[in-house]
Amino acid sequence: MAELKTKATDASIDEYIASRASEEQKTDCKSLMVMLKRVTKEKPQMWGPSIVGYGLYKYTYESGRTGEMCRTGFAIRGKELVVYLIAEGGEQEALLAKLGKHKMGKSCLYIKKIADIDMKVLEQLVVGSLAQLKARYG
Repeated sequence: MAELKTKATDASIDEYIASRASEEQKTDCKSLMVMLKRVTKEKPQMWGPSIVGYGLYKYTYESGRTGEMCRTGFAIRGKELVVYLIAEGGEQEALLAKLGKHKMGKSCLYIKKIADIDMKVLEQLVVGSLAQLKARYG
């Protein structure tokens, strides 16, 4: 079985942000970091070369494959920021409708800038995502 590439590392978050983010994104990253630390009560840590992650959960797929991943986090992807969260179910979908300008993938919330969204709604989405993770994986 292939080894997972996305693992917790000791890489510098400051260096990652400095090397990838525009000036506006640097400010947005700081805002995300303050909110995610407050909500998770966890210190940030780099996961792989490009995810600023918070917390840890362990999962097991039906196939028996196991792994670990951060509970939530974000990454800089070109001109967008990606926030990693679960947004399934009626409550989460209602929050997404109130969030502002974004795109949602399976577990990736894409935003161009914090000014385009309601940070209070994003915080509620993260709280809901953490609850879903806890219910699913303990």
